[in-house]
Amino acid sequence: MKLGIPRERREGERRVAATPDTVRQLTGMGLDVAVEAGAGNGAGHADAEYHNAGAAIVPELDISAVDILAHVRPLDPRVAACLKKGAVTVGLASPSSELPAVQALADNGVTSFALELVPRISRAQSMDALTSQALVAGYRCVLEAAIRLPRFFPLYMTAAGTIPPARVLVLGAGVAGLQAIGTAKRLGARVFANDIRPASADEVASMGGTFIRLDLETAEAAGGYARQLSSDAGTRQRQLLAPHVAQSDVLITTAAVPGRPAPLLVTREMVQGMRPGSVVVDLAAESGGNVEGSVPGRDIPIPTGDGTGHITLVGLKDAASAMASDASRLYAKNVANLLALMVRDGALVLDFDDEVVAGACLTHAGEVRHQPTAELLAARAAAAAGTPAAVARQEGAL
Repeated sequence: MKLGIPRERREGERRVAATPDTVRQLTGMGLDVAVEAGAGNGAGHADAEYHNAGAAIVPELDISAVDILAHVRPLDPRVAACLKKGAVTVGLASPSSELPAVQALADNGVTSFALELVPRISRAQSMDALTSQALVAGYRCVLEAAIRLPRFFPLYMTAAGTIPPARVLVLGAGVAGLQAIGTAKRLGARVFANDIRPASADEVASMGGTFIRLDLETAEAAGGYARQLSSDAGTRQRQLLAPHVAQSDVLITTAAVPGRPAPLLVTREMVQGMRPGSVVVDLAAESGGNVEGSVPGRDIPIPTGDGTGHITLVGLKDAASAMASDASRLYAKNVANLLALMVRDGALVLDFDDEVVAGACLTHAGEVRHQPTAELLAARAAAAAGTPAAVARQEGAL
């Protein structure tokens, strides 16, 4: 069977779905691996490395000829339509926001596996791309903040005077948030954090941060993910966080709710209460943003409330891709480990009794197997037909 590794086309994307190391793993499964020329350049892997690892280098990957396609970014609907019926895809799919691509995959009879859907169980940890890429993003966002902050992170005691440590506040203590806490702590900052899941307090402490407890409802969903707070609770959360935001030199927001837009945690007014020169990094900017007014890929100066200076609001974009070498190293292993569950002696064996295979499957045999995505597509189709009740259901789902 032929496995194709394309060169990622999305602007700013430098990661690749296979490294020379994972090519050896994939060819060891009996797969014929074809790598598009230049696919690994952004991650520091030359075509010759892939060739030496056992892959064939092709000037342009023929999507219609591959049996398995491994990718990083969600596929374009036109690419999905070019795949042959029965082909298998493995990669990030962003099903809730890439509905046309999901529909194209189903219509074309493609079996697609979305790495976002890999169950959060011990056996699947080595396939969990959300975790591996969040690790990279959490590290990167602290570096982005440190570069922009016009002062040191650590405490310095010098003959010329003492420089106090920067105060860093991290909102969201998932994998990205915990990595941000640990990185900021290693740089010498005083680190504080908050999460709507009370169980996160011990994890924050283990990374050297101080957990900020707020009088709010518990909001933990299945698999350890956060769930969306009610409207009233969200307002109360922002009120309680405002003084902590104002005291911080750096604010990093990492909160995300799978399958939904990122929750609004910080208003413009809260940002304006910070000191001049402070930096806000919104890691969730690409999924709607935790901070009001953040724009992916842009630094926006926000004037302070008293007009004496400005705060820099950073809408982080392609955070994991900015560290493409290690991000690709981890991501490629996620892809190869998932494929190892489905390939036997060079042939695909899809065992849907396996909870990892079944859980990660997005489309198969012309159907959308992931129920929440199927419901969104049904609501979208009904809305296009102009059914008022369906329009209301779609708005509620989104």
